[in-house]
Amino acid sequence: MLTSLALIFLCGLLLGSILKKMKLPGLIGMLISGIIIGPNGLNLLDGSLLSLSADLRQIALVIILTRAGLSLDLEDLKKIGRPAVFMSFIPACFEMLGTILIAPKLFNISLFEAALLGAVIASASPAVIVPRMLKLMETGYGTDKRIPQLILAGDSVDDIFNIVVFTSLLGLANGERLSLTRFSVVPLSVLSGIAVGIISGLLLSFLFKKINTKALSRVIIILSTAFLSVTLEDKIKTIVPFSGLLAIMTAGVVIFKKSPDAAKDISAKLSILWVGAEIFLFVLVGASVSIKYAASSGLRTILLLAAVLLIRAVGILLCLIKTPLNRKEKLFCTLTGIPKATVQAAIGGIPLAMGLTCGETVLSAAVIAILVTAPLGAFLLDISYRKLLDKNE
Repeated sequence: MLTSLALIFLCGLLLGSILKKMKLPGLIGMLISGIIIGPNGLNLLDGSLLSLSADLRQIALVIILTRAGLSLDLEDLKKIGRPAVFMSFIPACFEMLGTILIAPKLFNISLFEAALLGAVIASASPAVIVPRMLKLMETGYGTDKRIPQLILAGDSVDDIFNIVVFTSLLGLANGERLSLTRFSVVPLSVLSGIAVGIISGLLLSFLFKKINTKALSRVIIILSTAFLSVTLEDKIKTIVPFSGLLAIMTAGVVIFKKSPDAAKDISAKLSILWVGAEIFLFVLVGASVSIKYAASSGLRTILLLAAVLLIRAVGILLCLIKTPLNRKEKLFCTLTGIPKATVQAAIGGIPLAMGLTCGETVLSAAVIAILVTAPLGAFLLDISYRKLLDKNE
């Protein structure tokens, strides 16, 4: 396993650096390195490490969401208001609806199978979006109208919404009945996640004020709390709907409100951890890619992605009606809906594992969505923010 870890870091860093010198996002190189050294390439990675791939990707997601929460000002969120709420589900609904209308004609699948596919590909990627929004907040781009904060808040709940819809559709595939009760878990997950996050954030803020611990110790404490939140979600999800990821972000927001200096110190340390976590995340996503599946329906999937991303952009623009954003700023917001990676990597293979007839179609679409939209979205965001957003001095 140690050899595999060395290969992941070295290959990810090397190809990532090469792509950055070519003025392309480094994550493209990380994805490619995963494909090369993964089981569908040279097969150089230890099987025991690959079996932990999902858990390791989740750790990376926890780190980036914790960092995001520690950078969100509660006063900014209050001022954003309605657009942030709408951004958390309307763009995803538009993209799912577009998939239901278009996918049956492209892939010869049923409307139900198209809905399942839509639930998989509709999530934007926190791993791509969060670091970039944090960078905008640090450099002042778009902050006068709180655009990065709007994207961060909407994207976090968007992922939760899509995962709940996906699991509900899987229940239908297993013969369960569709009911309003099943979809009521969405607001319940949000409310319970926020409640637990507030309590955790208050307790951690009190602890940091009373006990003079070093920043690194605080990082260990807050990450341990985050891991426990995710574990709690797995333990009680059949009893009480709960979003561990939303609890993580909420706790960070509360810490920023109560102990801003501690939040800044922890965030700085987490930004260092993210360097390694990002490599892990995207190399392991690349290692999960099956070239066979991706090649079988590549062109049709790209056509589907182009269509549904345009439909998602319409949904985003509707959310921004009656906001002070100008045309350039609204265009930038639509670009944040392009990148996909984390959720697709986590759930794309489940229908195939369950033996559903649409399994290969869903998996190949998830893989191509990652390969195409993650680097494309990252590239467009990186080259456009200076042109589309005003800098707050």
